[in-house]
Amino acid sequence: MSAIESPRPLASTAESSTLSITILAISAFLIVTTEFLIIGLLPALARDFGISIAAAGQLVTLFAFTVMFFGPPLTAALAHLDRKKLFITILLVFAFANGLAALSSNIWVLAIARFIPALMLPVFWGTASETAAQLAGPAIARVYLGITAALLLGIPLGTLAANGIGWRGAFWLLAGLPLVMAIAIALYMPTVARSPRVDFLKQARIFKEPLFLANVALSIIIFSAMFVAYTYLADMLERIVGVAPAHVGWWMMGFGAIGLIGNWIGGKAVDHSPLKATALFVALLALGMAAVTPLAGAGLLVCIALALWGIANTALYPICQVRVMNSVSHSQALAGTTNVSAANAGIGIGAMLGGLTIQTAGIASVGYVAAAVAGIALLVMPLVGRLAARK
Repeated sequence: MSAIESPRPLASTAESSTLSITILAISAFLIVTTEFLIIGLLPALARDFGISIAAAGQLVTLFAFTVMFFGPPLTAALAHLDRKKLFITILLVFAFANGLAALSSNIWVLAIARFIPALMLPVFWGTASETAAQLAGPAIARVYLGITAALLLGIPLGTLAANGIGWRGAFWLLAGLPLVMAIAIALYMPTVARSPRVDFLKQARIFKEPLFLANVALSIIIFSAMFVAYTYLADMLERIVGVAPAHVGWWMMGFGAIGLIGNWIGGKAVDHSPLKATALFVALLALGMAAVTPLAGAGLLVCIALALWGIANTALYPICQVRVMNSVSHSQALAGTTNVSAANAGIGIGAMLGGLTIQTAGIASVGYVAAAVAGIALLVMPLVGRLAARK
């Protein structure tokens, strides 16, 4: 979601547009997978570098906070550049950074390798949707299918890769595939019209609106709750549920697959009332996360708890995005970009809080702490509702 309104589609052949959108969707999948794949790699990283799982988890925080701080200003600063060249550059940056990650000899080199692509992720996320609209109008949804697939499958793919080709092999794969996409863009994507520079200060008036700020704050709390536990899901499955390390990736794949139901239900529920949909799925999220530890030995029941967690977790992605964008009457694109930053703030806070919980109270307490943070979000919602009623 960029800070620029989408122009009309360019005149181009349907076949050319479909190919370009497909390339953008695959690129989106690889770029967003770079952010989330590491969550599935955390146990292997911690073992290889001789650090705690909580310390390894701060790589998630670093990436998320970088996206949070640099997202809106970098998108505004770079969105006017030639899109074809911009996308090629972004993919080359990701290829380099993932190659550096594969070669990293310690956690500090890996941290640098995570910081570099985090600068470019929000720029791609912000400009790809607009470019899709220029190329093929409604086909924008196909680009977001790549993003959604990465959100749901990036972590389990990382876990499977860590067991199959090792975490370094996973990063080498993520270094090679963006190069292929960069070549595909260079060869097959048509040139699109440059966008004008963003009048960022004019659009930034939304940051003076209490309802918008309250909704952004609510997103931060919700994503914090989600990632207190989600960051350490692989570790929870191993150490609490008792899943063998070789099978964790498949469990997480199932968690992501069941989440597709949540993506569909959330998209339907948000049409009626974004705030009520938020309250419903936050409550279900809290219930699912809190239930995993006490039901760990209960077979089918723990699977139901994980399914409930996965459905609510995924439903909240589109719900939060729509809720924040609907809270303003202008500059909705900037509002959407800001929600991406808010989500990453929550991801970073959640990863830190989850790591602290593991260090002080143990992995078995993570689900309870995550549910408590979700409870805070529920307490904040009446305030948001009152502000919405005054609008």
